[in-house]
Amino acid sequence: MSHKTLQLLVNNCERLITLKQIHAKAISLGLLRNHHQGLACNILNTYAKVGSFQDAHNLFYYHIHHPDIVSFTCLINLYLNSRLPGRALSVFSQLVGSGLSPDGHSALAALLACGHGRGLLSGRIVHGMILKLQLGLIPFVGNGLIDMYSRNGEVGMAELVFRHMENKDIGSWNSLLNGFVLCDGLESARLVFDGMPLRNSITWNAMISGYARSKHPMRAFELFKRMKAEAVESSAITIVAVLSACASTGALYHGQAIHGLLNKIDTDKNVTVNNALMDMYSKGGSLDLAVKVFNAMVKKDAYSWTTMICGYAIYGSGNRALEVFSNMLESRVDPNEVTFLSLLMACSHAGLFAEGLRLFKIMIKSYGFKPKIEHYGSVVDLFGRAGLLEEAKEFIESMPINPDAVIWRTLLSSCLVHGNLKLAEMAGTKILELDPDDDGVYMLLWNFNYASNRLQDALKRRTMMRDRKVKKQPGCSWVEVNGIVEEFFAEEKVHHVFGKIHSTLKGIARNLKLDSEVLYLELQ
Repeated sequence: MSHKTLQLLVNNCERLITLKQIHAKAISLGLLRNHHQGLACNILNTYAKVGSFQDAHNLFYYHIHHPDIVSFTCLINLYLNSRLPGRALSVFSQLVGSGLSPDGHSALAALLACGHGRGLLSGRIVHGMILKLQLGLIPFVGNGLIDMYSRNGEVGMAELVFRHMENKDIGSWNSLLNGFVLCDGLESARLVFDGMPLRNSITWNAMISGYARSKHPMRAFELFKRMKAEAVESSAITIVAVLSACASTGALYHGQAIHGLLNKIDTDKNVTVNNALMDMYSKGGSLDLAVKVFNAMVKKDAYSWTTMICGYAIYGSGNRALEVFSNMLESRVDPNEVTFLSLLMACSHAGLFAEGLRLFKIMIKSYGFKPKIEHYGSVVDLFGRAGLLEEAKEFIESMPINPDAVIWRTLLSSCLVHGNLKLAEMAGTKILELDPDDDGVYMLLWNFNYASNRLQDALKRRTMMRDRKVKKQPGCSWVEVNGIVEEFFAEEKVHHVFGKIHSTLKGIARNLKLDSEVLYLELQ
């Protein structure tokens, strides 16, 4: 059997047992020696594709006796794809230690390892090698440097690398744009976006996703409309980002329009897209449509089941959420930490106190998950909604991790509902110790003191706000009218229909007053 025949077999191999047979045949024919490094790398990469990490590792260390730079790069990429950036960087060190000179591809792999592993110091060392070997002239290496510095929070260095690049391609611009998005510099990212000489779908996806993640849904909508107007093809990534924006604003009309678009771009069978659709419908007030999408899905992953559980949780349908969880287990899909968080929320909203505590214990004992701060917060909410405020306080004090401001804020809200001023004061003090600029806590305690006729205490809260120069942030809400999402801020006077809104409200108030006067006269 020839070398070319084995290469062809490896290229079409999808099963581990078949790949091992090909590997054994290559060894028996002596085809894994130095002059056939390409075949060895091909087998190594295929082991990685079929999920046999250890076999790929063994092939490199036991059958490739004098690995060349291609073999080293294959192993580095294997570790990167397995989300082991530290191991990937270690192999790059072995490459350099073997006396080989890194090329552009191996240098890029090392930069990716430094970026994903948050290894800024190692990244600077690799940068030094790149300068010494003059690899920075290769555009994709320069792009890798921008990405590495961005992922390590050094967007200034990323911009400096970009400016000094002699050969910039669209990937260079996209890397810089993504760097600003990663570091929450959306205004700077938008300047880069608007100044780009050429854009592709990756460019649009980065900007739209950045707006959606950073709670700027209106800007995400605006950019998506512009993207469609410029006839740029939408991908699943774009759709998921915009659906996320729809979910955060309750823009059901826009979400349904995007759902209709899915049939045209053939992404309606994408599990991630369907999960995003379910989330959008649940948060947009159409749980029945979320259920319809869920039931129509041929393939469901853990997030599909979790999204459905979360949907029922939002609507207070705790028992239905538990039914979905039971069906999930019957389908042999393992729950994750987010699943249990959604279940705890469902139990809390439905008043299923005992069931919620039982699931919390199952998560730890049966599935071995270590609770995160969000799980503890949901249990505190369980206690609070059940009126067990002292038990909630004891639970917080017994937590193995330090409670954050959200935990104490959850207790504070429950105390205000049940009228426990003593615990409310204690929780409020804890919050302000952790977050002294939390305007919401000042206002909650002020309102509670004022309603309880404790005017002196209420005045103290106002004084503390003034002394700390804490300003109350205006509330914000969205409403969708005829397919247009309007954004309103409390006490706003610059909205484009401000005059009409107030004129209408005054008219309603006059009519109510007239109606009440007429009713009063009729009753006399």
